[in-house]
Amino acid sequence: MSTETHAEQIVYWHRDLPPLEAETVGEHVVEATSRHVHNDIVHRDELWEACKDDLMAQARTRLEQEVARLGGHYAHVLSESIDSRHNDVTGEAWLHGRFTYLLLRRPKSP
Repeated sequence: MSTETHAEQIVYWHRDLPPLEAETVGEHVVEATSRHVHNDIVHRDELWEACKDDLMAQARTRLEQEVARLGGHYAHVLSESIDSRHNDVTGEAWLHGRFTYLLLRRPKSP
């Protein structure tokens, strides 16, 4: 959930509903990745949490950018898919996320 006030909030996650008067523009998908970390099996849970936090921050930024680019006001995330990625050559791991969202905009003033 967001710490933003309702008036400033752009991204709404799953059950967190956008303003009722918002009009649906269309459904879109955005992808994001977390920072790369050294793939250390001993600290796997800690690395997952750190990468997940970073991934969600990156996703929020990407969603806000796309809302602005597409001329909307809000993004309501409907679903997400997160998977781990790794590079055996560099010994790095990271998370990749794919987020499906509805783009919404405020109703036009009469």
